[in-house]
Amino acid sequence: MLSKADQILKIVAFIESIGINVQEGQVSAQSFLPGVEIVQGALVYDANALHYPGDLLHEAGHIALVPGHLRKQLSGNVTDLKLTDGGEEMGVMLWTYAACCFMKISPEHVFHSGGYHGQSQWLLDNYASGNYIGLPLLQWMGMCEKEADAKSFPNMIKWMRD
Repeated sequence: MLSKADQILKIVAFIESIGINVQEGQVSAQSFLPGVEIVQGALVYDANALHYPGDLLHEAGHIALVPGHLRKQLSGNVTDLKLTDGGEEMGVMLWTYAACCFMKISPEHVFHSGGYHGQSQWLLDNYASGNYIGLPLLQWMGMCEKEADAKSFPNMIKWMRD
């Protein structure tokens, strides 16, 4: 199992590789998730305050699913901004699952018991069984094949929405 520091390095490398700016720095104590926040379309994290490295990946999903021309407007609790067409949380969670599969890290690193309103195991069970909640949204955004199903998903066409 990867150490917390190694998980952070692996996740940050992936996030940067898809074009999202990531910086280690000071994070507001009022951030939505401990140790990570979105500031003007970039991720800022404090490794010491970050409880779950997978939270970096989830927050990157929020940035990735917002149309490109709106990303710089993202700061704070991005779901409150209503910059997307709705349903983004389901899409973000599935995007995050696909990223875990791509990076070959256990989805339990992201879908941990400390989040998801106590539904992390339910989400993991659904994804493991091929019930990809949110798949139509990722298809509509052009991020995976229109015909994607349990056989072709979690392959992604692209990681960032246009």
